[in-house]
Amino acid sequence: MLILLPPSETKTAPGAGSPVDPATLSFPGLTAAREQVLTELAATSAREDALEVLGVGERLRGEIERNTRLGAEPASPALSVYTGVLYDALDPVGMTTAQRAAAAESLVVVSALWGAVRPEDRIPAYRLSMGAELPGLGRLAAHWRRHLPGVLEPAAGDGLVVDCRSAAYAAAWRGPRERTVGVKVVRERQGKRQVVSHMAKHTRGLLARHLLERAAEGERPRTPQELLAAARERWTAELTEPTARSAGELVVVRTED
Repeated sequence: MLILLPPSETKTAPGAGSPVDPATLSFPGLTAAREQVLTELAATSAREDALEVLGVGERLRGEIERNTRLGAEPASPALSVYTGVLYDALDPVGMTTAQRAAAAESLVVVSALWGAVRPEDRIPAYRLSMGAELPGLGRLAAHWRRHLPGVLEPAAGDGLVVDCRSAAYAAAWRGPRERTVGVKVVRERQGKRQVVSHMAKHTRGLLARHLLERAAEGERPRTPQELLAAARERWTAELTEPTARSAGELVVVRTED
């Protein structure tokens, strides 16, 4: 089982620690592609129009300035750097040793800067979204589409791929259609359903945590139907089966206010 997560927009900058060494990150086949993005991001972030090019506001100027020195910034494990709604629900700090081992084996964060990282990969805090376009490199989703298949397809193997990413990050690599299930979350009120972003992120984090708890006990879903059964242990859920032409979809239905 491979669980794909998006990074968080908000990140906790490590207060101490040695800088990132791209060559030591998981998926070493991405090292050259990562170096390209690092170089272009530093150059772009040093421009006078960096905020406009990177699509952020004035309040994030400090984070953009930090992008110019990522090679010297302290680094920490990815699951301590990525924060926000999904990662709060995932609750890495509260994981048992067995759950952390399951996370190390099953979780992959698809990143605009690093391409893909595992939970224990040491990275600095940074600011970059997959929808950005870096002068000299182009759109990041297109850049990573050229590189991610070579490392993520072997990582997925013949197992189930549970895709908890947003659309922007899903565009960088799509798992084998017949074995990939995307996760959608809807809120139901008085028979009507709507997508609520905050709730969707929170629930995807809870689902990932639930799957890791089960994996730590040796219960990994191997098929879309087993994934549906696992989700139904906690929520109302529906499944559209994947086919050779399209990935499947797990819909988790939340009814609370």
